[in-house]
Amino acid sequence: MTTRTNAPDAGLGTTPVPRLALAMSVPTIVAQGANASYTIIDRLFIGHIPHVGNEAMTGVGICFPILLAVSAFASLVGAGGAPRASIELGRGNFRKAERILGTSTAFLIALAVALTVMLQLAKRPILVAFGASEATLGYAVDFITVYLAGTLFVQLTLGLNNFISAQGKTTVAMVSVLIGTGVSIALDPLFIFAFGWGVRGAAAANVIAQMISTIWIVWFLSSGRSAIRLRLSNIRFNRLILPAVALGLAPFIMQITECLINVVFNVGLQRYGGDDYVTSITIITSLMQIVSVLTAGFQQGIQPIIGYNFGARDMNRVRQAIRMAFLTQIVSATALVSLLAAFPGFFAGWFTDKPDVIGIVTRMMPIFVCGWGVFGIQMGVQCSLVGMGQAKPAIFLAILRKVILLVPLAIALPHWIGVDGIFIAEPVSDATSGIVAGILFFFVYRRIRARLGVDRE
Repeated sequence: MTTRTNAPDAGLGTTPVPRLALAMSVPTIVAQGANASYTIIDRLFIGHIPHVGNEAMTGVGICFPILLAVSAFASLVGAGGAPRASIELGRGNFRKAERILGTSTAFLIALAVALTVMLQLAKRPILVAFGASEATLGYAVDFITVYLAGTLFVQLTLGLNNFISAQGKTTVAMVSVLIGTGVSIALDPLFIFAFGWGVRGAAAANVIAQMISTIWIVWFLSSGRSAIRLRLSNIRFNRLILPAVALGLAPFIMQITECLINVVFNVGLQRYGGDDYVTSITIITSLMQIVSVLTAGFQQGIQPIIGYNFGARDMNRVRQAIRMAFLTQIVSATALVSLLAAFPGFFAGWFTDKPDVIGIVTRMMPIFVCGWGVFGIQMGVQCSLVGMGQAKPAIFLAILRKVILLVPLAIALPHWIGVDGIFIAEPVSDATSGIVAGILFFFVYRRIRARLGVDRE
């Protein structure tokens, strides 16, 4: 095995797994929260623009599925390439890990160019299809036009930061995100109010923040502090991207289908319930982002441990890390959704003072979130499968919950039980996919151990 002075933290292969998993997860949770705050901070400031705040905030909100799609493509490459690099690091194959990093960078740049051109050309019809009206379309176009100018920085920041976490350097990855968040917070009020740029100012603050994060990330990966170096000679297209993209399809599908879910929910709730129900689901899903931040943070913290030790064929540590993945996902999801279900009216009051909307959230929140404890099983399975490079079952599970179960249920159930059926579709699909994921993982993991010649424990 090759010895490197800039090798990844030795703790990936030696530190007790429970302590290591928690130590690595805290920075990733902070980073996830900082990433999620971009959208929240923008809306907080935009909503206070004199005279046009509501229309401007609605216009920016209509752009959210596009932002989500852009970040999903970054995950396609970054969230797939980084676990592959972790596995190669565990094998001591630094050169191959660096080649994976280089080709991932090349594809992220290519995706950024393609997305920028296509979305700039098609932005108006897309925004109209997403629900922009005459009153909000102008604000949506203004915001997305500026935002898309920074697509390259979004792709590189979100995609390449995974390769820092893959080395076990989750604190550095956290700093990468916090730098951008701090810049955005500082520039938003300056650009929006002082310069009078409105929604264009919010988008410009986003672009500059992502650019600075990109500079920091590229500098770190190119420096001697990184276990795998980003070298100019490796930034080229080659076949190593294929297994990376195959593994990245699962997180990509999970993110890109959020666009579909948002459309299905909003259209159905508007048809069967009206504006108050659309507002209610917006509040509920916003609160669920808090749950997602915690669970995704645990996943990103534990995945490198699984990948590194799987590459090193230390299946005892892999098993311990998998147990931590299941424990953290199930416990954190159950605890948080229980809190939301116990005090739905209180949390709804953060967003609105309208009694009808608070009443709907109070009634439907406990129903909507009640399947998330079981769904924690699937999140633990996804974390483990991606960490071990098992692309096919991970992709199947990503498709199962939203595409196979949730969308058809959200469309069909309201025909029989009215608007409540849309809310009920969520826990039914969550619980079902969690159970299926647990059964599938039992057989997949047993097959992996048998292939590696590991005795059952």
